[in-house]
Amino acid sequence: MTLGQKQRIFAKLAAQLIQYAYAQGYEVTLGDAYRDPRVHGDMGVKKSYSSASSSHKERLAIDLNLFKDGQYLTTSEAHKPLGEYWKSLHADCRWGGDFRTPDGNHYSMTHQGRA
Repeated sequence: MTLGQKQRIFAKLAAQLIQYAYAQGYEVTLGDAYRDPRVHGDMGVKKSYSSASSSHKERLAIDLNLFKDGQYLTTSEAHKPLGEYWKSLHADCRWGGDFRTPDGNHYSMTHQGRA
């Protein structure tokens, strides 16, 4: 599958995730989605806080800021219901709460072995 095809699937699934969050009583605001290479470096280059191989650079990741009952939820554990749903949507969906260093607000798709 090409990167462009994967990006279009990702966008559709991200919309489903956001709708699911609201249906479960959460609210979200958008965090990082695309990381511009002029600021963060090309894929494979570390130029800022972003990792060298960040899926954000390929438009295959989004960070969501999660709220419930007006409270901002910052822990990976708070994101777990959404993370589990996200992983159920597609075989390539990865949730940051499962990473070695948990990043619970991160939702991405793998492409060429990168999450």
